[in-house]
Amino acid sequence: MVLMDVGIIINPVAGRHYPHAAHSRTQLADQVLDTEGIDGEVKLTDGRGSAYTIAEEMISSGARTVVAWGGDGTINEVARAIVDAGITLGVVPGGSGNGFARGLGLESQPRPALKTALTGPTRLIDSGEIDRRLFINVAGVGFDAHLAGVFNHLRVRGRWSYFSSGIRELLTYCSSRYTVSSDRQRFTMDAFLVTIANGPEYGLGAIIAPMARFDDGALDVISVAPRSPVSLLLQARRLFSGSIHCLPEVRFISGAEIEISADHPLNFHVDGEVYKGTERLLVRVRPSSLCVRVPTAKQA
Repeated sequence: MVLMDVGIIINPVAGRHYPHAAHSRTQLADQVLDTEGIDGEVKLTDGRGSAYTIAEEMISSGARTVVAWGGDGTINEVARAIVDAGITLGVVPGGSGNGFARGLGLESQPRPALKTALTGPTRLIDSGEIDRRLFINVAGVGFDAHLAGVFNHLRVRGRWSYFSSGIRELLTYCSSRYTVSSDRQRFTMDAFLVTIANGPEYGLGAIIAPMARFDDGALDVISVAPRSPVSLLLQARRLFSGSIHCLPEVRFISGAEIEISADHPLNFHVDGEVYKGTERLLVRVRPSSLCVRVPTAKQA
């Protein structure tokens, strides 16, 4: 067994940066470990679920910090392995949206992000759980869950790919009726989507929950009433100005425990990964369950 202080897990295809990303990312990680004088090991993922397995192996080998270099899906897998375990999470954004990293105010460039992930101050943040599946940033049902499934099959990712795919799916998507209840409120409405947010941002600058905080002990629920495709497109700009909460068709509640139900089985996503659920989904916050390295004096 190789003993180490830090483990770095790299998803070489996050953000669709292959074929050279594996070598360049591994080389940079080794360089920064050497520069900082840290005993660490670097490993590459080889498919869905492998980041979780690698993280568990690294913890068994003595790692007290595990760094996830990839998108929100990769970070989610590593977080699942270390949540409530007293292990520190480091993050190097390497996906196409990077909503979690952006929400925390992490550096976008790999070298400074690596330095922060290895040596930055720590911050305790919440995580969430939906249908017993952990999420670190956002989860949801409705259009965003549908679109997450579409995005996962795109050959080319980025702002334009997401925008064009979103328009195409928007034209044919049908809303559903949901009942949403928290420990504070309850309502039933036809909704285009219902998003549960631990952090403020989907990714790429799209702010779905402007008032969400990673360390407030609660989750924000955002429900958007159905509108015509043209109206929804016109209002989408509100996502990028951080003012979606000003729209009359958007409803916000927050709480530590939430239930979402419908008259049909609900597909849902956690940090962009899609799962099949039942007619009733239980959601809860896990307060102060993750210890994350952040840049000095950054709060989100």
